Formats: sequence, C-alpha cells, structure tokens
Amino acid sequence: MNISNPQVAAHPFLKALYADDYYPNHVLDRGREILLRLCERIETEQPADLAALYVLTHAATEEFNDLEAAFDEAGSEIETVAREEIGEQFWFIAHAYGFADADAEELISARNW
Repeated sequence: MNISNPQVAAHPFLKALYADDYYPNHVLDRGREILLRLCERIETEQPADLAALYVLTHAATEEFNDLEAAFDEAGSEIETVAREEIGEQFWFIAHAYGFADADAEELISARNW
C-alpha cells in the first residue's frame, strides 16, 4: 500500500494491541490492513467534507465488524481496550488528513463492537 502522508506512513497502527498477547497478531494484521486501506481511500478519493469522510470510515468500521468473528475464533474479542484503541486509530487518521473537526464517535458509529 502506498501511503503518501508521512505521518500516517510512520504510524504504528494498533501498537497497544500488538503489545498484549490477548490479541492475536494475525487478526491484528488484518485490522491494520483495514486501517491502511482506509488511508489509501482517503488519499485517492480526497473527501471534501466530514460527510464524505464518514462514508469512508463507516465502510472501514463495517470491515472491523466482520473481523470480530476472527477475534472470537482466536479466543479474543473486541472489548473495551480494543474498542478504544481502534477508535483512536480512526481519530488519528481523520486528524492526519486534516479533519480536525471529526467526531470520534461518528467516525466509528457503524460499529457492532
């Protein structure tokens, strides 16, 4: 994935979860890929406003909804710590791409976790 934003390219996505053995790395890798795809879409589609950004973040959130089964199969889950870390990653992405007014809850409002 070619990310041109240097702040995003250097960011250690889901770092706090990778540091905890409760969360399986192979599932976290898939989550990291979701976040990187979101960044690519933002760079490619260049959403003009928050409404357009939310369309992209909601789609990525739905991918995380689908990933919840993989967490379950691996004996883990998207619980409070993971929810907060994932939400923070969406917030970081929004701010890194200039959407300082993005609402943290709205970014991931499509979540089931």
